[in-house]
This record gives sequence, structure tokens and C-alpha cells, in this order.
Amino acid sequence: MSKGVQTLVANAQPEFVKRRQVGILGGNFNPVHQTHLILADQVGRLLGLDQVYLMPEFLPPHVDEKPTIASEHRLAMLQLAVADNPLLAIEPIELQRKGKSYTYETMKELRQLHPDTDFYFIIGGDMVAYLPKWYKVDELMQLVQFVGVRRPGYPEVSDYPLMWVDVPLMDLSSTMIRQKVAQGCSIRYYVPEAVRAYIEEKGLYVDE
Repeated sequence: MSKGVQTLVANAQPEFVKRRQVGILGGNFNPVHQTHLILADQVGRLLGLDQVYLMPEFLPPHVDEKPTIASEHRLAMLQLAVADNPLLAIEPIELQRKGKSYTYETMKELRQLHPDTDFYFIIGGDMVAYLPKWYKVDELMQLVQFVGVRRPGYPEVSDYPLMWVDVPLMDLSSTMIRQKVAQGCSIRYYVPEAVRAYIEEKGLYVDE
């Protein structure tokens, strides 16, 4: 091979570069529980995603703000919860930015930081009806592919393009877990054991 041809080959760029496929599951995670983890893991495997990020919000953008524990506790519990699953990771961007966590602003920033990544934003079927109320939802639709998780009793109807998936979910909520702790009840198996131990060690939710 001539030197000129060798140079051309060395400088040649591949015609196709595989884009990363990443899921995003946002929430307050106060605390993270098994349904969150099942949802993230199952959607990631069903769609063949490279990874699924659990993204804790700093302040929810709702009018009726709900009190929550310090973000460092929520982040620490998430880190414990995903430690044994390489498919799952944490995206702390909203905690770092602080302020109200508008999904549009977050995903716009993530797209700028990771131009080689396609994002799949995961929401429960019970949230689909609220999409028209989301901040700049039309612009947000240009940044992510929404994934709706089917829920019994909620119609699969939306004016927005959604991918629908089936995931077996338990009737479990963070509110229920906080109430259980406050009542002195066991939350074993509701949350990962490391998260349960953390809640007990730090005395979280006892005054809920």
C-alpha cells in the first residue's frame, strides 16, 4: 500500500457511530423503593437501553410544593439502591443545579452535554394525562422519546407520541413507606435492604 493510500485510510472516519440509548426516570425518590427499581430495570431491558439513569429532582415544579428531606439523603439512598445493578445509574444534574426542576431545562442541558445520546424519558401511565401541563412540553418532545408504562385503569391515549411498555408494578409509594416508618412498622422488602438500614441509621421519616 502506498504512503498516500495509508494516510487516507488512517484519516478515514467511520460512516456510522452508534449512539448511546439512555433512559431517564425522574422523581423525588423520598425514598427510592422497589417499584422505582423494577420500573427502571425492566424498561431498560425491554428497550435494550445502554443504561437507565434515576434522576432525583431538587424541587418539584408543582404549585403545591411538598416538603421533602435533604437532597443528600435522597441521593445517598439512590446510590445504595443501584450499587449492584450496572444497568442503573444516577443523574444528579437537577440536584447540582438546584432551584425548581423543570424537565425541559434539564433535558436541554443533558442533550448539550451528551450530543451522542438518545434519551428515553419514562413516565407512568397515570402521568400521561398531565403532559399538556408540563413546562414547554412541545419543545421537550423534540429532545426526548417519552416511554409510557401501562397502568390498569388509565387509557393509552395521548396527543403526544409515546412508546408504551408493560412492566409488572407493585402498589407501592414513597408516601406509604414514610407513613410505615412513622408508625413504627417494618418496611423490609419495600425498599432495598441497604436503603432500609440507611433510613433506620439516620432516623429518617420518624416524625412524618
